[in-house]
Amino acid sequence: MTDAQETAADPELRTTGGPRREPWVSQPAPDVAPAPIPLLEPREGIPPVVATEAALAEVVAAFAAGRGPVAVDAERASGYRYGQRAYLVQLRREGAGTALVDPVGCPDLSGLGEAIAGAEWILHAATQDLPCLRDIGMRPTRLFDTELAGRLAGYPRVGLGAMVETVLGFSLEKGHSAVDWSSRPLPEPWLRYAALDVELLVDLRDALEKELDRQGKLEWALQEFDAIATAPPAPPRKDPWRRTSGMHKVRRRRQMAVVRELWNTRDQIARRRDVSPGKVLGDAAIVEAALALPQNVHALGALPGFGHRVGRRQLEQWQAAVDRARALSEPDLPQPGQALQGPPPPRSWADKDPRAAARLSAARAAVTSLAEELHMPQENLITPDTVRRVCWEPPTEPTREAVAEALRGHGARPWQVEQVTGLLTEALSAA
Repeated sequence: MTDAQETAADPELRTTGGPRREPWVSQPAPDVAPAPIPLLEPREGIPPVVATEAALAEVVAAFAAGRGPVAVDAERASGYRYGQRAYLVQLRREGAGTALVDPVGCPDLSGLGEAIAGAEWILHAATQDLPCLRDIGMRPTRLFDTELAGRLAGYPRVGLGAMVETVLGFSLEKGHSAVDWSSRPLPEPWLRYAALDVELLVDLRDALEKELDRQGKLEWALQEFDAIATAPPAPPRKDPWRRTSGMHKVRRRRQMAVVRELWNTRDQIARRRDVSPGKVLGDAAIVEAALALPQNVHALGALPGFGHRVGRRQLEQWQAAVDRARALSEPDLPQPGQALQGPPPPRSWADKDPRAAARLSAARAAVTSLAEELHMPQENLITPDTVRRVCWEPPTEPTREAVAEALRGHGARPWQVEQVTGLLTEALSAA
């Protein structure tokens, strides 16, 4: 038994201080700055991985009968596998304990999602995990995002480890966050890490709720959480190949066509093999081929990224993509840049519309000042995109009512409208 397990097993070694859950060792005297307590083992030990329908049914029953909110987390295999699917789902609830569910063995978790649908879900950085959870049938109706709560409360570091340490006084070992979670079987240290990620989420949620309430920001947070829970899935990104790293070096339309053909070919291969696209061909190699426009396999093989480790058959595959781009007629070549969805880049405003640039400068200064006063990031007070849109196309008469309506039209929450309408109205009028 480890020191942490001995402490958890012996009531005399526990203390009533700290978070609602019992710490594992005695706290220091109040007048001494406490060092964070390493959290080494889950309270009930590492639970078995749920990978069969029979085991899943038991978990569903246990969590349906549990009490209070549900801590939820998911592990993906970014950088190893194609897409962002979940390879492990961790949950914890009062009365049910912790569960580690394998979505490979149990790909449909809609029954589990339904069992806890009425509960509040606690996630850290919810927008990162919700897409992969929805793919396996888990959709919350209510949630509490501890990362976003930390931002609104003004904490300078809002990663899970930093929040647990700052708010609760425990330290989490974060060494396995970037491992290949698609590996099977999952090693015990990884499972321990995964279980500990949900160990104190409920405690963290409770402490942050109290802090937000103390600052008068709890209602703001609840509006933000509701917006996340009810947001529809993001639409597919148009022309994703344009986000290739190093794309700024590609100037000519024919070169852009090479990037597009190589990117699409790589994506098809990566999807078929279920590997990260970067493991098939790097972005840097795609850009090199686009700039060089190689006319044959020999020339392509001499470029960085297409060296001796790339076989002849693969080189022919990449060269075929380059040849398709070279053969395109002029009208079929991609146009430079993307169709703008909204205002142009702010750097061009001074030339395009100096009055709009003056409005934006005044609005940004006012938002920055208020965000500092409220101790929160500017982007959480109001999104930069919303400020740009209102400044580029302001209401004809910039009254408070008109500015508030414009903000609501761009998706601002009621608390944001209440906080920034006045300062934006003044900025628009003054400019």
